[in-house]
Amino acid sequence: MMGPQNYEVENKKILDDFKDLLENKPEKTKKRIKLSWSNWGFGMEPLEDSLKRLSNNGISYIELHGNRYGPDLGYGSGETKKILSEYNMKVSGICGMFSAESELSSNSPTVRQRAVDYIRRNLELGHELGAKYFLVVPGAVGRSDAYDDMEFARSVETLKIVADDFKKAGIKGAIEPIRSAEVSFCHTFSDAKKYIKEVGSPGIQHINGDIYHMLVEESHIGKAIIDAEGILTNLHMADTNRDALGGGFLDLDTVIRALYIIGYNNDDSAFVTPEPLGPGGDPYPAMYGRPDGDKLDRLVSRTAEYFKEREEEVL
Repeated sequence: MMGPQNYEVENKKILDDFKDLLENKPEKTKKRIKLSWSNWGFGMEPLEDSLKRLSNNGISYIELHGNRYGPDLGYGSGETKKILSEYNMKVSGICGMFSAESELSSNSPTVRQRAVDYIRRNLELGHELGAKYFLVVPGAVGRSDAYDDMEFARSVETLKIVADDFKKAGIKGAIEPIRSAEVSFCHTFSDAKKYIKEVGSPGIQHINGDIYHMLVEESHIGKAIIDAEGILTNLHMADTNRDALGGGFLDLDTVIRALYIIGYNNDDSAFVTPEPLGPGGDPYPAMYGRPDGDKLDRLVSRTAEYFKEREEEVL
């Protein structure tokens, strides 16, 4: 008789721990995980249209595109607050965008300064709108080849310049590890922890995970989540094909169990945030695309419905 595969052994450990939680501490499973959505994948769609779609699908939080690319660009806090209020929505966090033109690890000081200025503008946006976290990518999305062997050191040095600003804004700095097909370094939760340690700032102490990247970089997604207890503050979601949840073969039940085991559902500043962007080595062009409202409606409704369905099923 054949024994279980390695991932099945880990799945069994998580299932056993989850059953123990249900049996011995049922009060810790009463709250549900807070579902958010990252809106930069909606392209050039007006914010009000996005908020209406999310609200209609029972989603109460939005991860806003960090689009203050300059003093005259991006969301204005007054109008944005008004629209959020109309749809009874809250901002979970700000999705920081780090391309080769504005990144922390560049060998060009001009580019690094641009990233510093960008972070400060968008921390201000997050503070004005009550965001809980700001997502930071140590490298450049869409640039998988390293400039040299000093990228990690330059990135740490540059982020240190603005690290105290996170604390002042009351916003958690959340480092996102991204698959090696899209960035040149910081690919795993372990890499992110090392990076956080090197920055050494109270303002930069958290991780923004992404299931799609974890599928190819982590040895076991559920175990990585459990090992990030207390520092995981947001988890981007997409199925194995980077499409709507339920459209691939992701073991979502194990992900949900792992999140409950670490008390994610009871953390007021922890979110699950779908970000189904489709395949490819550089997803950033999606932020400038022409939105297909019907397609986006289906994407959101399928994902929200499936996540909530599986959450109730495992409980």
